[in-house]
Parts: sequence; C-alpha cells; structure tokens
Amino acid sequence: MTDVAPEAGLRAGLEAILLVVDEPVAERTLAQVLERPVPEIAAALRALSAEYTAAGRGFDLREVAGGWRFYTRAEHAPLVERFVRDGQQARLTQAALETLAVVAYRQPVSRARVAAIRGVNSDGVMRTLVARGLVEEAGTDSESQALLYRTTSYFLERMGLRELEELPELAPFLPDDVENLEEQKQ
Repeated sequence: MTDVAPEAGLRAGLEAILLVVDEPVAERTLAQVLERPVPEIAAALRALSAEYTAAGRGFDLREVAGGWRFYTRAEHAPLVERFVRDGQQARLTQAALETLAVVAYRQPVSRARVAAIRGVNSDGVMRTLVARGLVEEAGTDSESQALLYRTTSYFLERMGLRELEELPELAPFLPDDVENLEEQKQ
C-alpha cells in the first residue's frame, strides 16, 4: 500500500478483504489484519457503507451477525435471483420454520424439548437445519446429557439481524394460555 493516502489504503484493504469473505467479518478481526485500531476500522466501514448508498451502487456494505459483509441491494434481488437460481433455491418447509423458531426463541434447547413444544418428532427437521447451517450443536445439558442446539451466525445473517435480541417479541403471537398448553404437551 505504498504511494496511497493512508485512508484510501485502509478503505481499499477493507474492500479487498470483504470481497473474498463468505460470512460477516468482525471489526476486531479486520483491525488485527490491517493493523489499525478498531475505532478507525469501524469509522471506515461506516463511511464506505454510506458512500455506496449515496452513489446508488448495486451492492451494499452491511453490519450483520457481529460483522461486516457485502450484499446486493434489495431492489436488484429479482435480477440476482434470475441469475443465480435456476432451481437451486429451496425454501424451508413449515415444519422447518416452526422448529427454527423454537430453537431461536428457546436456545440452547434439546431435540426432545423442541419435539415437546411442537408436539411432533423433530429429529429429521433438526438434521436439515444443521445441514443448512442455520442451527448448530451448543454443548450438552448438564442433567440429561442431551445435545443442545442454538442458531448460528448464518441464521442471524439470513434474518438480517445483528444479534438475537433483535428477534421480534413473541408474546403478541401466542395464545393467552401458552404456559398451560406447553405444560400439557410434556
């Protein structure tokens, strides 16, 4: 990065790294690689993101799942889908969506607990969610020794969330006697 203004070199370095990542990269990691302070990295990332938006670029630099990554802009989604898709896009089934919601809101949670909440065996669906990278193992329950599961950073990324606390409140969508229903299923 010789013969380049320090800020321009930093921005170019960030762009080069972010072009090759397949998952969001934390500011701290970028700071270590570029040997710059985290606040300087954070400011440069925000400036790049604002610049891309102001210029109306077809891509966006976003902070999701604890890191930064390039994305195509929403208004160009139909074009990108048409280019990429060709039958390769598989949607989650209703059972998978239900199971994913249980894991997201109750994590860490065992397969048995997911099955108790849903009222049906969820082993196959859990395997599918793990295979798709949306759910991962999160240790074992100290009492039952059952495997526990949690959502992944890829889940956060796909949902457009920075952290789980950004999940919407679930209470407005539940029946008034949800605690009684859950106890009856056990």
